[in-house]
Amino acid sequence: MVEKKIFGKLSDGQEVNVYTLKNANGMEAKIIDYGATVVSLTAPDKNGKYEDVVLGYDSLDGYVKDKAYFGSIVGRYGNRIGKGKFNLDGKEYQLSINNGENHLHGGTEGFNKKVWTVIHTDVVEALGSASITLNYKSKDGEEGYPGTVELTVKYTLTKDNELSINYIATTDKKTILNPTHHSYFNLSGNMHKTILDHEVMIDADKFTPVDVGLITTGAFAEVAKTPMDFRVPKKVGKEVDADFEQLKLADGYDHNWALNKAPNQLLKFASVYEPVSGRLMEVSTDQPGVQFYSGNFLDGSVKGKNGVMYARRTGLCLETQLYPDSPNKPEWPSPILEPGKVYNQTTVYKFSAKLL
Repeated sequence: MVEKKIFGKLSDGQEVNVYTLKNANGMEAKIIDYGATVVSLTAPDKNGKYEDVVLGYDSLDGYVKDKAYFGSIVGRYGNRIGKGKFNLDGKEYQLSINNGENHLHGGTEGFNKKVWTVIHTDVVEALGSASITLNYKSKDGEEGYPGTVELTVKYTLTKDNELSINYIATTDKKTILNPTHHSYFNLSGNMHKTILDHEVMIDADKFTPVDVGLITTGAFAEVAKTPMDFRVPKKVGKEVDADFEQLKLADGYDHNWALNKAPNQLLKFASVYEPVSGRLMEVSTDQPGVQFYSGNFLDGSVKGKNGVMYARRTGLCLETQLYPDSPNKPEWPSPILEPGKVYNQTTVYKFSAKLL
């Protein structure tokens, strides 16, 4: 089932709509066409109770003013590009700067600040699923990027309580592309609680260290015998404040893990478990990396849904991606998209509950 309602109006009078996807189990995903943003996502606890498990705002105004990227599609390039510069075929491009001296998540007016076109909604009763497909055309030169890129994002809510996100894009000129999804999850369903008791597993032997500007150095570091080791599930709070240089630089977890999975195959790489509710989230992707962010920069100044002031570490992100600053590290998986080629990425968040 897909329902459409007006969510609000922008300052120029343009309407923004919210689309509610429902599956056969009663799970719901609410998505607005501003930023192709997930504004609500319910998941069952161990007693079968569905509660909203993502941070966000009650009104459109919150998303317009938002600087945390709650629930949005970010791009063209998710994560950071050092000093907003990269070379392509001998030409240097300067992107907008919006994170210290760096470019972050597509710049000052990236995909998260655009009104997308809804091109299709679909309900497949035989499969118990519902979907919405949104499109955005990013013009040549937008935020400094070369080429006109046309990106289509399809959200599908399946009968297995999966939120699947598929990205397809083309360009008319050689460019770079690395979009990602930026929901902040709190599986307790209680946004007054932190995510420090959430148990996280990330199947990765290595991560990519950062410098003082949180730009990857180009090296890989082993997670073994460090607080970055999530190969066996552990509570986020166990070592988030450990005396470890990388954690001090980012004020917690805000790093890219190089996943152990086979390249370009859609495979599970992570899980998040909240022991009180019993909610379990399993994440699959075909991307080589994931940015695990523990909500370190939330500071209680942002009023979220139901008037809750989002305190530090009340949400966590698992942003599937290429490795950060990859345009400047040619030995890493390439973000280059050429005319005639198709960018295709899929990430799946699956929700269930378990008793221990």
